[in-house]
Formats: sequence, C-alpha cells, structure tokens
Amino acid sequence: MKTKKHTSFKVLAIVVLATMFALPSRAQTSDMFYSNIDWQFNFPISNSFADKASGWGMNFEGGYYLTENLAIGGFLTYHSNHKYIPRQTIPLSDNSSLNTDQQHTLFQMPFGVAGRYTFNREGMFQPYVSLKVGPQYAKLRTTFNAFENTDNTWGFYVSPEVGMNIFPWVYRPGIHVAAYYSYATNKGSVLTYGQDGMSNFGLRLGIAF
Repeated sequence: MKTKKHTSFKVLAIVVLATMFALPSRAQTSDMFYSNIDWQFNFPISNSFADKASGWGMNFEGGYYLTENLAIGGFLTYHSNHKYIPRQTIPLSDNSSLNTDQQHTLFQMPFGVAGRYTFNREGMFQPYVSLKVGPQYAKLRTTFNAFENTDNTWGFYVSPEVGMNIFPWVYRPGIHVAAYYSYATNKGSVLTYGQDGMSNFGLRLGIAF
C-alpha cells in the first residue's frame, strides 16, 4: 500500500515538474510569432486616376522570428481610392463621344513576403523596420450613368515601413502603429484615362499580437 502511494506521489511530482518546465517553453514558442490587423489611411502620390486620400483599407500580417530580432512572414493589404470627374465630353473615336460625369475607383490588393527587424522585443515599446514585396492586383473602374468600364491589372509591389508594437499590459494583444510608402508597377487604362505605376504614403493603426 505504501509502495503504491509512494509511486503515485512520484508520478504526480513528475507531472507537476514537467508541466512547470513546459509552460515557459510554450510561452517562448508563442513569443516567436507576431501578427498585426490594421485599419489604414493612404495618400496617393502619383495615382492621377483616383487621387483622393482614403481610409477604405485594411492590412493583415503575420510572421515568425528566425532570430531574436529578425522575422519573416506574409501579408495581405487592400485599399480603395476614389475621384469624382465633373460632367465633360470625352472623345471616344473620330465619330463618337460621351458626355457624362464619372466616379473613378482604384482598388489595390498587394500580398506576399514581409521581412521585419524589431528593436527592444522585451520592452513595452517595440519599434521596427520592415520591407514587403510581392505581386499586386489592381482594378481601375469608372462608373457613369448606369454603366462602368474596368481594367484588371497585375504588377510588382514593394513597400518599406517603420512602425511600433506597444504592449501596455502583461498579456497580449497590444497596439500597432505604422507609416509606409508603397510602389507598384501596375499599368492600366479606361476610356481616355490611364495609370502607369502606383505609389502611396499611408498610416496604419491596429491590434498587435
């Protein structure tokens, strides 16, 4: 009977000790991952097709730290910008023209690989620098009367970024803020309007995990 009790106590002690040692390693493993979900506001720099600043955008990013400071991951971002064109006559050919006002929309959706270098990872304030690269899908659309004309394009996207994750509490989530510049090689046209290259400056505010 004593042997059974003694054996049970040993098993219980081993389980407790194993659990105690396992918990820190789990925490360390989870600390190797990061993710951000953001609302974003952008200011088109050379997008004459739709050049109005807009808050119609989101950013999703996640990654894994290969070293104490260097991480690699993936991202997906989308944004829409708009521009109203007052009524005017648009020549379509030698024998035809169109008299109408228009609403231009430029939708951009880049995705790909993100590299990030973070400073002070153990602190409340964790500044970083980042670079995103990948393909970008972009759609140019003009709407007039009950009709629309569109052009779907693909290009290459690159975006340097500076930001900070802020963790004011012991446990996540925290706050994410960032500023970025982006350039994409997309080229397209609708009616007599064209766009060759797309560049933006933007701000992000969101949740950090």
